[in-house]
Amino acid sequence: MGQHTVEKIGGTSMSDYRSVRDNIIFKPTLINNIYQRIFVVSAYAGMTDQLLEHKKTGDAGVFALFAQERKQNNWFPALQDVRTAMLEINHSLFEAGELRDKADAFLNSRLQEAQECLEDLHRLCQHGHFSISEHLATVREMLASLGEAHSAWNTAHLLQRDGVNAVFVDLTGWNSPSHMSLDERILDAFKDIDLSKELPIATGYAHSETGLMSTFDRGYSEMTFSRIAVLTEAHEAVIHKEFHLSSADPRLVGETNAVPIGRTNYDVADQLANLGMEAIHPKAAKGLRQSGISLRVKNTFEPEHTGTLITGDYVSDAPCVEIIAGCRGVFAVELFDQDMAGDIDKFDVDILKVLRQFNAHIIAKDINANTITHYLAINLKTLKRVMRVLHERFEDAEITQRKVAIVSAIGSDMKTTGMLAKAVKAIAEQEVNVLAMHQSMRQVDMQFVVDEEDYEKAICSLHKELVEVHNHGRAICLAS
Repeated sequence: MGQHTVEKIGGTSMSDYRSVRDNIIFKPTLINNIYQRIFVVSAYAGMTDQLLEHKKTGDAGVFALFAQERKQNNWFPALQDVRTAMLEINHSLFEAGELRDKADAFLNSRLQEAQECLEDLHRLCQHGHFSISEHLATVREMLASLGEAHSAWNTAHLLQRDGVNAVFVDLTGWNSPSHMSLDERILDAFKDIDLSKELPIATGYAHSETGLMSTFDRGYSEMTFSRIAVLTEAHEAVIHKEFHLSSADPRLVGETNAVPIGRTNYDVADQLANLGMEAIHPKAAKGLRQSGISLRVKNTFEPEHTGTLITGDYVSDAPCVEIIAGCRGVFAVELFDQDMAGDIDKFDVDILKVLRQFNAHIIAKDINANTITHYLAINLKTLKRVMRVLHERFEDAEITQRKVAIVSAIGSDMKTTGMLAKAVKAIAEQEVNVLAMHQSMRQVDMQFVVDEEDYEKAICSLHKELVEVHNHGRAICLAS
């Protein structure tokens, strides 16, 4: 292992440069030296939503408008709105003068080249021999790269202004003369950097010949972060967020009741990612885990706190629940067919084909003799498309949908008698109806499906019964 850390800064934190500089750059996590660190930065908060589509609502950004409408009068104004928003960020970060002019020139150059690419592609695909759909994956990657290039360039030059020997590391492959694999691009970019006296600020998007977004979509920056840590043999990986990885949402259970987890393992991180509460993308975590690199999640705005350390081998001292988490706005899609009995595999495979077609994220599923229910984290527009295709494929089936919430109790070791019974009792005492329930033999999580209006009551009751009883989880779940 090297002496350095690789650290990722999330979009909300990136939008507060002063806090990033004072709380992260000038207050190293493990060492007294501001160097021996590599930073991987996300785009400023909300910027990737504008460039692609809103992550939660699905509202169209530049890419979605270009892909769906393919009319310049739809996507072009959206791109100009992005330009305006990015320039406003520049003008809030840089005082009027030479450095602001350079920042604006860099940004305008990237945006202008992107605009020209879209215009050229639009014209080309008016010809019958060319299909725009064949190029959409590349367009998506190009547009995504603009957000991280913007934030990384700005951060590197602001730090230079403030006395840090920062280096802008552009992994976007913009105007690159050749295609490379992800690993080759990373190794090439860092081969001449001296970490003892230079502080690299790398783009969260990295271009590769196979494309990151086709596999990781919006988790691409975490994959870049992970591969940099693995390839440079980092001592530790660190993610800086605007909140602690806590035992529950403090806004629901109260600031005094929710506490940072302190220690957990990658298995728990995977369960959180499945609920959309990503500490790190599971495939990015896999590389860290296999390389024996621990992951620390810190709160940007509490720099003195050591945060939560995630390792591959951690198990709590005694069985316990470490975190109560959940997901609202889940759609339960139930397909019932009498013919399914005895032939359930065929139905299951065909349903999954439809869900994959629309990239529907499956949180959980139930199967019995004649019914399959999938719990999907998708927006309403995608749900309507899924339902339409399912009705077309399964004409004789009864297919229903219902909006629900999923609440989960998660821990690195929950193998103890009576924990499930306590959880069910706690929810029942709040007169919350459990619509479905899941627990695997691995016993690292319990999932409860409830009506959406009961989400908060379920979270609070489970946290009070399973976490707060153990001195807020400190005695059992936090490492010394």
